[in-house]
Amino acid sequence: MKNVKLNNGVEMPILGYGVYQIPNYDECKQSVLAALEAGYRSIDTAQAYQNEKAVGDAIKESGIYRNELFITTKLWITDYGYEKAQKAFALSMEKLQLDYLDLYLLHQPFNDVYGSWRALEELNKAGKIRAIGVSNFYPDRLVDLISFNEIAPAVNQIETHPFNQRDEDQKVMQKYGVQQESWAPFAEGKHNFFENEELSSIGKKYGKSVAQVTLRWMIQRDIVVIPKSITPSRIKQNFDVFDFELTEDEMNQIKGINLNESSFFDHRDADRVEWFAGLVR
Repeated sequence: MKNVKLNNGVEMPILGYGVYQIPNYDECKQSVLAALEAGYRSIDTAQAYQNEKAVGDAIKESGIYRNELFITTKLWITDYGYEKAQKAFALSMEKLQLDYLDLYLLHQPFNDVYGSWRALEELNKAGKIRAIGVSNFYPDRLVDLISFNEIAPAVNQIETHPFNQRDEDQKVMQKYGVQQESWAPFAEGKHNFFENEELSSIGKKYGKSVAQVTLRWMIQRDIVVIPKSITPSRIKQNFDVFDFELTEDEMNQIKGINLNESSFFDHRDADRVEWFAGLVR
């Protein structure tokens, strides 16, 4: 497994397993166990996914030593604010059954970001979290947070896939030493992703799937990626991406399918911000 070194020296696997949209307890627990058996050691969950307990139980049942694992969860905007963030963190830790967390992210760039970030900074300094970061922060919000706080985010988890490659975002993150992490690496199947001609033709050359080609493309861009599947064979297949390497021409070929826009929604859109605000009110 290839690791990336975060801006505070903590090492993080470049390939992990995500559990978004697996709220069913048994399904989530068995999927995490399948991922751990396949070799994954990084697991990404969130307060909003409503499956932290299943993840924690799977970790416990696996018997894998804690220091071999890298566990991420995220703070949801309904619990933003200095005191509420601390309480939400404690509850997440109780569900995950962990003594410390490897990475804790602010899930959205709205509500009391700064009060929440101060809480994360304190938890980090106290040794309860090894690294802290954000999710869904566009460059302007990211640079603002870095400029006016003591600790810079170690990670920014954002929508990144072949149809929204986020090159400019990556340049800003590299400038400030923030590790880019992808969510929805397969665009949740949008734009006929799994039948894409360019990705399919590259895959045929190596005997790999469209998903494997995409994960390899992400890894060669030094982007952390956390694919999700509930099918054991696909969970295993998604981990099998370290035995081939894309050429420069193939990397450029994939660049050519970039639509350079979100396949879901824009966090800078006023109507979308109002929608998020409505979740808190």
